[in-house]
Amino acid sequence: MRVVIAEDNVLLANGLELLLTAKGFHVAAITQDAPGFAAAVDEHRPDVTVVDVRLPPTYRDEGIHAAIRARRRHPGLPVLVLSQYVEQQYAGELLSDGRGGIGYLLKDRVSRVGEFVDALRRVAGGGTVMDPEVIGQLLTRPARDPIATLTPREREVLALMAEGEDNTTIAARLVITDNAVHKHIGNVFSKLGLSPDDGGHRRVLAVLTYLSRR
Repeated sequence: MRVVIAEDNVLLANGLELLLTAKGFHVAAITQDAPGFAAAVDEHRPDVTVVDVRLPPTYRDEGIHAAIRARRRHPGLPVLVLSQYVEQQYAGELLSDGRGGIGYLLKDRVSRVGEFVDALRRVAGGGTVMDPEVIGQLLTRPARDPIATLTPREREVLALMAEGEDNTTIAARLVITDNAVHKHIGNVFSKLGLSPDDGGHRRVLAVLTYLSRR
């Protein structure tokens, strides 16, 4: 599986390369800025990319916008974004096309090798992975937010959905039946106004509903 990394911190970039190589990935390129990332994606057509939110020269949002532009140029390009802090606006921008193949993790998750590699594989497979810290902040929004209409159990289910878990895993983690999970997810979709016509993207759109109502 080919990977392109955009990370200006040399130590972290090299660490990612060693980690991913040991896990069977092929790191096709490591770039330190947005133009380099765009060129590497065009050249290597990677199966998945890892991008730091903040890249030179301003270290503000170059990485996230480079990722968005790359997905526009290469629709469905899997992107796993790494950020030092929870930055909901950036996560919302990245998720806005609703296509999946998106991940948003805090950098300290990289040290949890198993979780990080699993997240990268999910993203490469078209899934959506959100850092639990992001989900935690989204779950504490004010009462005017439609999220406030969810029951505590529905919020737990939605949090696990947003982390990329499937129904069977959610059932196991919450110690409830698959049918109960299916019912809770249906209630979440209904309360968030997500139509059945949205199909499989409703899981992503549920997260977008969180991110768009701040």
